[in-house]
Amino acid sequence: MRLILSRKGFDSSAGGCPSPVLPDGSLCVLPIPDSQSRIRYDDVTHGERRLGKIARDLTRGRIRGNHGAHLDPDLVADAFPRAEGWRPVLGQTGSAQGHLRNQGVSAGDLFLFFGVFRRAEVWQRRWRFVPGSRPFHAIWGWLHIGDVHRIDDLAPGALPWAGYHPHFHGEPDTGNTLYVSSDRFSLADEKKPFPGSGVFTHLDAPLVLSDPDGRLPTQWRLPSGFFPGDGRPALSYHTRPDRWRLAPPYCYLDCAARGQEFVLDMGVYPDVSDWVAGLLRTGRDARHHP
Repeated sequence: MRLILSRKGFDSSAGGCPSPVLPDGSLCVLPIPDSQSRIRYDDVTHGERRLGKIARDLTRGRIRGNHGAHLDPDLVADAFPRAEGWRPVLGQTGSAQGHLRNQGVSAGDLFLFFGVFRRAEVWQRRWRFVPGSRPFHAIWGWLHIGDVHRIDDLAPGALPWAGYHPHFHGEPDTGNTLYVSSDRFSLADEKKPFPGSGVFTHLDAPLVLSDPDGRLPTQWRLPSGFFPGDGRPALSYHTRPDRWRLAPPYCYLDCAARGQEFVLDMGVYPDVSDWVAGLLRTGRDARHHP
């Protein structure tokens, strides 16, 4: 099984700021802006909150509730009105999809989605980032691939539940691809299967990728099982040895600033498979599509 660490949500270039960690500790992922999307920020909810006000306040009005939102990956059933038969789904295109294709990503592989977050609060009836808080990378969701569909190859009327998705309304691209969640899957020695997709609703220390002693979100602290020794192929985009430093029980990585999809073959990294299973145990009761 391949693991794909997939960067998704607001950042300094797409959206202009981190996604917020709300005062109750929940991870509120803001989808990136997309003028061609038929989805508006006011159409998407996080629990009982609409994303429009949160995005408007945190971007100081640059992004508003009536702006298009690229709701992708789309993992939470109650975040947006659904057609019958809806499944959690991720779309990918362009060079990022080319990288997934070149890495052989297919049905049976697992996406772990991460993004940049910062703690936020309400001050004078507006959302703001907590003064003095720092941005960091954290994992917020997963999708185990059940089916892969190249959009140009779909027959008319196929996947009628997916017509809302932004990848049906963007620029033409022959590589435009949808990854649809499985129902459930097994990993490592787990006896009970995991849901095929879901989100980690609240921030928890094991979800944080950034080194707590680092200066930048891209300075990661990972379990030592990620360290690419003994001739094993490294996490894609991170093959340079000087990016890595081993200091058990951790290893430290200067994460690539570019690239959305980082791929690792868990078949030769068994300790990483155990780490992923540990994360998913904590998310088993989180929000997911049944």
